[in-house]
Amino acid sequence: MQSLGGHATRRVVLSMAGTPGHPIFLLLLLRAIGQVSPYSTHWKPTWPAYRLPVVLPQSTFNLAKPDFGAEAKLEVSSSCGPQCHKGTPLPTYEEAKQYLSYETLYANGSRTETQVGIYVLRSGEEQSSGKSRRKRQIYGYDSRFSIFGKDFLLNYPFSTSVKLSTGCTGTLVAEKHVLTAAHCIHDGKTYVKGTQKLRVGFLKPKFKDGRGANDSHSALPEKMKFQWIRVKRTHVPKGWIKGNANDIGMDYDYALLELKKPHKRKFMKIGVSPPAKQLPGGRIHFSGYDNDRPGNLVYRFCDVQDETYDLLYQQCDAQPGASGSGVYVRMWKRQQQKWERKIIGIFSGHQWVDVNGSPQDFNVAVRITPLKYAQICYWIKGNYVDCREG
Repeated sequence: MQSLGGHATRRVVLSMAGTPGHPIFLLLLLRAIGQVSPYSTHWKPTWPAYRLPVVLPQSTFNLAKPDFGAEAKLEVSSSCGPQCHKGTPLPTYEEAKQYLSYETLYANGSRTETQVGIYVLRSGEEQSSGKSRRKRQIYGYDSRFSIFGKDFLLNYPFSTSVKLSTGCTGTLVAEKHVLTAAHCIHDGKTYVKGTQKLRVGFLKPKFKDGRGANDSHSALPEKMKFQWIRVKRTHVPKGWIKGNANDIGMDYDYALLELKKPHKRKFMKIGVSPPAKQLPGGRIHFSGYDNDRPGNLVYRFCDVQDETYDLLYQQCDAQPGASGSGVYVRMWKRQQQKWERKIIGIFSGHQWVDVNGSPQDFNVAVRITPLKYAQICYWIKGNYVDCREG
């Protein structure tokens, strides 16, 4: 038992999450704590309330500089489908700590590994708030929408989508932070070429012939260009680096990038992924820079077909380049009495699955679970106090 609060009348106690390997305490960690049911007489799709675990750094040590020799993969594949993942036992407490430990890569090429501890918040004396196949990825009629014109591209939520210099997509989740897929910068063994000088591109109008920002006489879509900002450091969970040999890596295909300067745009907050049955219409949305439409931001939405604790299986039309896109939904926020969009997952890529001896393909997104939320939020805030509710 460890107390991190300093006040006599208001304190928060962090306790180790049970006995290592004990399934009851692990479920306490992995499941939402104090979830509030959204159903009522006049029901709106409402963001559930969670009491979240805490992921805190315990020790950090230096690693050798990587060689940045891997080729960038714009998608990942796995033979382990929904039933395979559902049959996989939950990680033990010690395994969860290993998977949530992480590597940090800095712009000068140096890197560190940070080991973490996982804790459960408990209230004190008073309430505290605080396989190689042809990859389709297009299912029947192509339902994607290319977004044109600065009136859309520069406005929320489309303005939160950014392009990585390695070819993937990312989403703005804080003043200086971008959420993306881990495979966009690391292949599970080493960092991909260009990661040491990684840049993030923001679409902005490209004016020619003296045409100004307020000139709307042309019927043609306004040409756009990318303005690039260098990345200061990246965080990749060890679950991606260590787990690729046994398919657990797909569950941890996410990374956070910190920019060298603020981007000065509205961003989209992250949230814990609700069960698919609680999503509005059972549907998700995301926008990305698909390779078959160069220079275009492409928006799509679709129904969730299946889910595991860590993954969402859907058939949103997508092509390589959209990997790393933030998967979001719009739900009612009871406390503020308003609708709010939040990132609940990261689009990972395409997957062929053997279903009863017949190959079936899905597009897969990594869900933001309570533990992943606690980790990503700590990367952003650097303070667990600001990460208590998802």
